[in-house]
Amino acid sequence: MSLNFSKITLSALLFIACLGYGQVCKPTKAKTALIDLSHWSVTIPEENPNHPGSPIDIGYPEILDYANNPILKKWMYNDEKDNSIVFYAFPSGATTANSHFSRSELRETMDLGNKNLNWTFAKGGKFKGTYAIDAISKEKDGKYSKVIIAQIHGRLTNAQRDLIGQKDNNAPPMLKIYWEQGKIRVKTKVLKDVNASDTAILNVKSWTDDEGTNFKEKVGFNKFTLEVKVSDGKLEVILNGKESLVYNDINIKKWGVFENYFKVGNYFQSTDPDSFAKVKIYSLEATHL
Repeated sequence: MSLNFSKITLSALLFIACLGYGQVCKPTKAKTALIDLSHWSVTIPEENPNHPGSPIDIGYPEILDYANNPILKKWMYNDEKDNSIVFYAFPSGATTANSHFSRSELRETMDLGNKNLNWTFAKGGKFKGTYAIDAISKEKDGKYSKVIIAQIHGRLTNAQRDLIGQKDNNAPPMLKIYWEQGKIRVKTKVLKDVNASDTAILNVKSWTDDEGTNFKEKVGFNKFTLEVKVSDGKLEVILNGKESLVYNDINIKKWGVFENYFKVGNYFQSTDPDSFAKVKIYSLEATHL
């Protein structure tokens, strides 16, 4: 079966969602980005009142009405001038359990509202998104702040979690794509010991970031398109349909033990209290066979 997300405009989705809940919907004249949000949840830098210090996470169906949600619309809102959705973040202090940074970031959910169904590299997947950096602060050294705009994040199965005695299902992100000083920078995970056992590599501490690679093209504040293609033992990242980075070494092959999901948006990489970033997304799709 082929799962193909993001082929429907958000306004159409809201109309369908309202019908399903027996509500009367007024057709919106607003033009919106081409994103089917039914297969995404979003984490925002707003503190969860039930879990102090932790951010709020909003999933389906509430995410469909993000533009009218009094909590969400501060961090995720439409720019009708160019038909984009803006993801805004700054160091609010509300961070996820395994991070010190704030985010307004989408998390893929293959099954509606369910984070327990994910995919492996053997199953494969494709992601394509069109972005622009709307605005971003400068740090004290005069350089722009950094922001992660896309990820492939790993996840332990319950059996793997129990095998290594971990309290949650967290695994490292195999892929992190940064906007950094106007360039798109790609980092992947590599094993500290490529001879580590299949059990040992389930531990987060077995992995570290590679040195990272910049695409040659400088996107600056212009619109750009990213594609990520995943297959068994292979990862490819493409910028604007031209430049391509391919990873197919032992680290990618061993990563096959993990389940994964895509993350997209604004994972802001600064703790300076005066810093911020606004990331625009114009279209977004994720597909799996």
